[in-house]
Amino acid sequence: MELAYIPSPSRGVIHLGPIPLRGYAFCIILGVFVAVWLGNKRWIARGGRAGTVADIAVWAVPFGLVGGRLYHVITDYELYFSEGRDWVDAFKIWEGGLGIWGAIALGALGAWIGCRRRGIPLPAYADAVAPGIALAQALGRWGNWFNQELYGRRTDVPWALEITSSTDGRVPGTYHPTFLYESLWCIGVALLVIWADRRFKMGHGRAFALYVAAYCVGRFWVEYMRVDDAHHILGLRLNNWTALLVFLLAVLYIVVSAKKRPGREAVVEPGAADGDSGGASEEKKAETEDGKTSEAESKTEPESKIEPESKTESEDAVEDTKESRDEAESARKG
Repeated sequence: MELAYIPSPSRGVIHLGPIPLRGYAFCIILGVFVAVWLGNKRWIARGGRAGTVADIAVWAVPFGLVGGRLYHVITDYELYFSEGRDWVDAFKIWEGGLGIWGAIALGALGAWIGCRRRGIPLPAYADAVAPGIALAQALGRWGNWFNQELYGRRTDVPWALEITSSTDGRVPGTYHPTFLYESLWCIGVALLVIWADRRFKMGHGRAFALYVAAYCVGRFWVEYMRVDDAHHILGLRLNNWTALLVFLLAVLYIVVSAKKRPGREAVVEPGAADGDSGGASEEKKAETEDGKTSEAESKTEPESKIEPESKTESEDAVEDTKESRDEAESARKG
């Protein structure tokens, strides 16, 4: 008899009239907002403009959602394209099924497009949003709780997760809450990246690479505990191999980047230090210079006008004096 356990929601969707509010979607949306909020604070601290992170996220988030879904559908294609399955379900993202590997890969492509349009280096942007992405994952994992999915082996520990659903081959019982383990790990990863970035002034994408490497360590052992169906290679789940490979690549990037480009970027967003765009700053500078020129001209112009008038008056006075002398001379002779 279990004395304590984590209960699962009786349902993962609440209907507000005709509008369905799905727990999985709510967790994803909440995670995006937290990632953008924290990323914006870190971007401003690095010298960028407020709002830039959100503008680029408009590109990164949709790409990330598509990439995450594609990875899941490709690696678990039998759930949608095998006999007795409906391929239309591959588009039902609200029912769960986002692969973080595909989400990060395609999300990075979207971020690159957004950064390129604004003349911003992608590594600097990635460093700013890295802890926020980890927190977004921590919140997103609770969507699996609403859907009663991606749990671990059977257990009777006090923090066991109770599964009540029997659909899609589930067996009711208590299991390791791997969604909770990964959520807590992601919070730890976010704190680690924030601390390391402050301590070592990480730049040129190394803070993001640290997030990737640290996440892969946790994902490896969490993935090893899961019991849901997955493809295996040499006795390990596919995601275990993916985590191992990505971890090695992230560590290699940190080492090579630190040698080739030590320190961090001095400028992350062109023109942000002026409080306006570069073009606007040039316009203000030009207006200031024009103002100074006009002022100088206004001071010089009256003087140039007065000088000719003074010169004319002097000439008239000389002529009057000469006429007076001539008249006096004529009177004396006469």
